[in-house]
Amino acid sequence: MTIEKDDIRAAVTAGVLTEDQAARLAAFSRARMDEREILERDDERFELFSGFNEIFVVVGLGILYAGWFGTYFAIFEDAHSPLMFMGFFSAVLTALLAKYFTATRRMIAPSIALAGAFAGSAAAFGCGVMLLLNDSDPAYFLPSLVAAIALLGYWRQFRVPFTMALIAGAIFWTVVAIMLFTDQAKTSDIDELFLLTADGPLGLVTFIMGLIGFAVAMRFDMSDPHRITRRSDNGFWLHIIAAPALVNTIALSLFDIDTGFAKGLLLVFVLLMAVIALIIDRRSFLLAAVGYVVALAVSVIETGGGVFVAIFLFGLLLIALGSFWERLRVRLMTRLPDFPGKDRLPPYSTSKPSV
Repeated sequence: MTIEKDDIRAAVTAGVLTEDQAARLAAFSRARMDEREILERDDERFELFSGFNEIFVVVGLGILYAGWFGTYFAIFEDAHSPLMFMGFFSAVLTALLAKYFTATRRMIAPSIALAGAFAGSAAAFGCGVMLLLNDSDPAYFLPSLVAAIALLGYWRQFRVPFTMALIAGAIFWTVVAIMLFTDQAKTSDIDELFLLTADGPLGLVTFIMGLIGFAVAMRFDMSDPHRITRRSDNGFWLHIIAAPALVNTIALSLFDIDTGFAKGLLLVFVLLMAVIALIIDRRSFLLAAVGYVVALAVSVIETGGGVFVAIFLFGLLLIALGSFWERLRVRLMTRLPDFPGKDRLPPYSTSKPSV
């Protein structure tokens, strides 16, 4: 016997269930269904919304915040210090809305939108503090630093997985801004800031931060190898941030050399990332890495025939892996010797080959 959505709606209409109880029951049912599906097929759970009503609410939230910020800038057109109060009250408003849409209704898309709104509100508060403290030589790291601290509290309260990506991004930009503010990045060319050959340590710091983000993501992943809880979702969003941070320095440095050998090394590096993605069973990790490399190739680097050949090969790689991911992962994991944590990775012996 199964309970359908119409049964839940009828129960609410009849007064058997409250709206809150119905939302919790539906979320619980989806989680159990996802668990069965994941055990039957090797895939990553990824959900941005569960129905059009969530999109409807997100549009409403967007209009609400547009009116809120628009009213502020219309009233305090040239004022700096009120920005701090606007950010504070916006963060309070966001927390109240999250109390309903996230904690009570368990709505996915509004929860993601509210997490982003909270990050923007906290950054606005930090920007107001920055301008209030020193208008002539502002500390540009304050907005992202305040946002990172506030988002940690927001995540502890509401546990929205997308918040992890926002926290990682805020920490990353805080470190970069601090290094720029203290003149640790000793070059004025923005394209050279992240090179290993640059005078400043920013390129190496970026790579190390990527490793830290990857380690935290793996901690979440290995605590939930079957990927049926929010811990796995936290890891998913951290991988989205960690992969570009890892790729950024290496890819930029190899592109800067601009030789066939360097481009060959870049391809080998991406293949290594593919092997890692197979081992940890994270398509998102590889997709973020390859996507970032392609973005660098078409925006930062001068385009040429070699660049487009590399892009073509990356496309073939993604298509091949997407077609035979499960089969390749089973063969790879069965041939790898035992290593610490192997038994805490997603299971592979029961994976079904793709057809």
